[in-house]
Amino acid sequence: MYATNVRNLKKNPSEALRQAEESPVLVLKGNTPNALIVHLDTSLDKTKNMLNPALASSLFKDKVLSLGAAAKISGLCLSDFIDHLAELDIDIVTADQQTKNEADTLKVWLS
Repeated sequence: MYATNVRNLKKNPSEALRQAEESPVLVLKGNTPNALIVHLDTSLDKTKNMLNPALASSLFKDKVLSLGAAAKISGLCLSDFIDHLAELDIDIVTADQQTKNEADTLKVWLS
């Protein structure tokens, strides 16, 4: 699946349309999935199978689903789904206060 942001879509809409002939194009606003461009000649079944990764990515990013559940909904194996998230620039792990505490503890152990 091809992903583009609004700025690139404005600059070169024909690229997004060319990409849509192969698979749906995910349009990002900032780093958040915002819209999907689907070619009209694509069969409904093929479109549905290509939409599942986009939907799963959005639900994972919004913390509605765990990584495993999102991968299952996407129809991709876990490693392929992780690659898909990387292409969309969606972080798999987000740092929080506990992450900082663990990093500090690790530094103490390693010194």
